[in-house]
Amino acid sequence: MSSLLRARSRFGQRTLLLTTAAVPLTGWAVHAVALHRQLAATRRDPLTGLLRRDAYTTRARRLLARHGDTAVVMVDADRFKAVNDTMGHPAGDAVLAAFGARLTAWAGPRAAVGRLGGDEFAVVLELPADRRALRLEQLVRMLHTPVTLDDGRTVDVAASVGAATPAAVGSRDLSLLQRAADAALYDGKHTGRPVLATAAHASVPSVNGRRAGRPGTAAWGRAA
Repeated sequence: MSSLLRARSRFGQRTLLLTTAAVPLTGWAVHAVALHRQLAATRRDPLTGLLRRDAYTTRARRLLARHGDTAVVMVDADRFKAVNDTMGHPAGDAVLAAFGARLTAWAGPRAAVGRLGGDEFAVVLELPADRRALRLEQLVRMLHTPVTLDDGRTVDVAASVGAATPAAVGSRDLSLLQRAADAALYDGKHTGRPVLATAAHASVPSVNGRRAGRPGTAAWGRAA
């Protein structure tokens, strides 16, 4: 066999070897992409697109550890059951989806925004003290803007907001900050004004890390 033929043979063998090796690699790449998408889906609430509890907790704790001017903001939709009862669950779903979009827009891309369950949401973000009151009032206004449904009907909505900061509470523990923000929220429930937690709010009795007496607290597995 001539040297040219031998070279062509070796080239063909190498090409076949590389092609054969690429097949399982391509299969694994496709599998990895599919697995990544599945994992991403488990991190997000399908209705609102917000982080689920575990993913929110991980990101929230990381933000609290890294940044000084942080705040934990708890949000409850007001009279949400009445929306479901009078306008139907699709309307209720539309309200929750709208709240998710508004919270995301308000908090920005670097925040941790989660749906903790039902009509309860939480946000951890950088919030400088000199802008805190103004930003929280802005959030309340956004959450009080009526939601327009696909069929043209509008839903009057409202939400209660409580916030806690490490400086006020004396701790950077997420569970403690959420408890304080939750207690502050209930101090201002249905008033249309956000409430900033004090150290006293952190000592409010809790069940599973949430304010005692809050609906559904006995069913929570952990605080954050």
